[in-house]
Amino acid sequence: MKAATPLARDHDHAHCVSDALARAETVCAQRGGRLTDNRRRVLELVWRSHAPVGAYEILEALRKYGAAAAPPTVYRALDFLMEQGLVHRIESRNAFAGCPQPEQHHVAQYLLCEGCGDAVEIEVGGLARRIANRAAEIGFIVAAQTVEARGLCRRCQQTAPA
Repeated sequence: MKAATPLARDHDHAHCVSDALARAETVCAQRGGRLTDNRRRVLELVWRSHAPVGAYEILEALRKYGAAAAPPTVYRALDFLMEQGLVHRIESRNAFAGCPQPEQHHVAQYLLCEGCGDAVEIEVGGLARRIANRAAEIGFIVAAQTVEARGLCRRCQQTAPA
C-alpha cells in the first residue's frame, strides 16, 4: 500500500510531521548524529509545510517562537539535516523540503507544483544511476544531482481556469 503524499486527498499532515520527527530521531541515533533541540525545531518547521521553506523563513518562524536564532544557526542546522538525509535542498527555489525516506541514501527527485508551491519527492527507479553512467561514458564526474519537474498538482489543475 502506498503512503499518502501531501498532494493526495487523504493526507494526514499532523501524522506526517510527527512521523518525520520520530524517524529523524531513529536515523540520527543509528548514524551517530545528535538531533539537538534547535535541529529538531528546524526540521519541524521544514515539515510543517509541504512547500519548500527558505532559511530566512525558518529564521523568522524561530524568532516568532522566542528562539534567539541567527542565520548561521539555521544554516548549520540545515547542513546537519541534509548530511543526515532528513531534508533536501530544492535548488530552483533555494529552499528545503523534508525527506520522506531518510533511512535510504538516494538522489532526491521532486515534483514541484507551480500553483500551490507543494513539493513531492518521488522515486524514478534507476534515474540517478543512469545519469551517472551516461556522464561517465562522456568523461564527466557527477558531483551532485538534482531532479526537479515543475507543473500543476491535481488540486491546482482542478481549480485552474480553463
